[in-house]
Amino acid sequence: MSGGAGRVLLVGASGQVGQACARAFAAAGWEVVGTRHASASPELRSLDLADEPALRAAVREVAPSVCVVAAGMTNVERCEAEPALAEALNARAPAVLASACAAVGARPVYLSTEYLFDGTAGPYREEDPPHPISAYGRSKRAGEQAVLAAPGGLSVRTTVVYSWQPGGMNFVMQLLATLGAGRRMRVPADQRSSPTYAPDLGEAIRLLVEAGATGPVNAVGPEVLDRHAFALLAARVLGLDASLLDPVETAALGQRAARPLRAGLRIERLLRLVGPVMRPPAEGLAEVARLAGRR
Repeated sequence: MSGGAGRVLLVGASGQVGQACARAFAAAGWEVVGTRHASASPELRSLDLADEPALRAAVREVAPSVCVVAAGMTNVERCEAEPALAEALNARAPAVLASACAAVGARPVYLSTEYLFDGTAGPYREEDPPHPISAYGRSKRAGEQAVLAAPGGLSVRTTVVYSWQPGGMNFVMQLLATLGAGRRMRVPADQRSSPTYAPDLGEAIRLLVEAGATGPVNAVGPEVLDRHAFALLAARVLGLDASLLDPVETAALGQRAARPLRAGLRIERLLRLVGPVMRPPAEGLAEVARLAGRR
């Protein structure tokens, strides 16, 4: 589909990215049918990614023109501890959805990640060969491959997604909760990435769908920052005490899963396809501060 609106099945509509996508598609005149799993949102359809018959039934019954898969197992540490579950939710479920989409003529869209890469030579282009170094990255790579093998498949790669999300656990909300309570926070200074404002990501996904984009597309903020630098910027914009931030090396955090250190994603293809829709961190954070009543 290129241009116009239709019906979108949004799997994972209760999450941060799912909510952003729902708003973007609805504002453009799309009919949005959203699903949830753990949340209690009554307007959303209950759907378990581990229930393959239910996944196929949802696609068949909704008969969408596009199915956006914004749900999955995103806790990197838990994925490392439970790789079989990560594979089921991040790889097998998207493959089932992509197959179901092919049966009804729908286009599958998958939310992917910079964790496809090992973090030795970022920021990465879409053409760079993936080399995941964690169970999370491997499961997301398998899910992406399944979706891209389907007719019209689109994979949107992103990372470090943040927004004003009361009750949420994105990095900026963690900063607000921790520093706002006067507690210290250790932040890795050796992880370079591309902070991404969720509302911009939702709009980018909608625009990519309407442009008929296929294949992998990076959709992230236009700046690459180390996590500590991003935290310092967020603290300044949000009026938090930056002296509570302790820069550390990732190795000092004792995490189970390996992280890509020199990562980030390049967005030249996104710019060619839909233009400059992604705002830099200072602008996204300023909107978070306004929504949070901190400016």
